[in-house]
Amino acid sequence: MSAVWLTITALCAGTVAIKSLGPVALGGRRPSERLSAVIGLVAPSLLAALVVYEALGGHGPGLEFDARLVGLAAAGLGLLARLPLLAIVALAAVSTALARALF
Repeated sequence: MSAVWLTITALCAGTVAIKSLGPVALGGRRPSERLSAVIGLVAPSLLAALVVYEALGGHGPGLEFDARLVGLAAAGLGLLARLPLLAIVALAAVSTALARALF
């Protein structure tokens, strides 16, 4: 087995273990409102962190400001304007393409 498949197997086993830990730890009880609120914020905060990392992460150490940041800013403006999701994705893609063409 290659290292890639060993990594995938380990990640799958870890995911199953983490997902099964919740019901075992709670024992059929409902989590508190505060815990439910925190759990509900974990996924969006991780997604936001990944988006910022990918938008600002360069090939080497440090930050890299390029066309991806223009697309991220355009998507943010689309969110503020409450545009539909498809329009936001199109706006970000077009603005990124234009920034790459111009710079």
